[in-house]
Amino acid sequence: MKRAFDVVVAALALVALAPLFLILAVLVKLDSPGPVIFASVRVAQGGKPFRLYKFRSMVVDAQSISNVLTTPTDDPRITRLGKILRRFALDELPQIANVLKGEMSFVGPRPEVPSYVALFTDEEAAVILSVRPGITDWATVWIGDKGKLVVGSADPEKIYVERIRPEKLRLQQEYVKHRTFWIDMQILAKTAGVVIARIRA
Repeated sequence: MKRAFDVVVAALALVALAPLFLILAVLVKLDSPGPVIFASVRVAQGGKPFRLYKFRSMVVDAQSISNVLTTPTDDPRITRLGKILRRFALDELPQIANVLKGEMSFVGPRPEVPSYVALFTDEEAAVILSVRPGITDWATVWIGDKGKLVVGSADPEKIYVERIRPEKLRLQQEYVKHRTFWIDMQILAKTAGVVIARIRA
């Protein structure tokens, strides 16, 4: 049921959101030089790498400017439009294509970069990498806007690893162990609530 839901909803969403995708693509291109889509290597089910898609929200070659993976909201590498895309999670929309391709699900543990996956314990890897990663999960709802949590920090990576990551991993493992289709629906509803709250703020 979960995969059928992902395929049907992803296909319908890509069609319905096509005009928005086009508008955002044009805006990204006009806002700063570089590609419209940013593809980042993440780790999927079974430890397989894949390319996660996002609308580009940072300057070209941002990683050559800084290797910081946990991006504060006030990071100077973020473009003007990128600030808006990130605030309302619009940069995440291209991941619907990852869902349709079968690399991701709408709900599941957020996929990590290889360097963070390398820090998994054997138990964490066995649980978290046993399912498709998702666009959202309980940890995503709990974290909210991660960029705001590390604003002004001299070492955002340290804050992420020491304060955010442990609870994130706990919530992801809880999700995997107790997941059901109806829990997925609850997570999607709460995620929508988080996004709506950002719009109203």
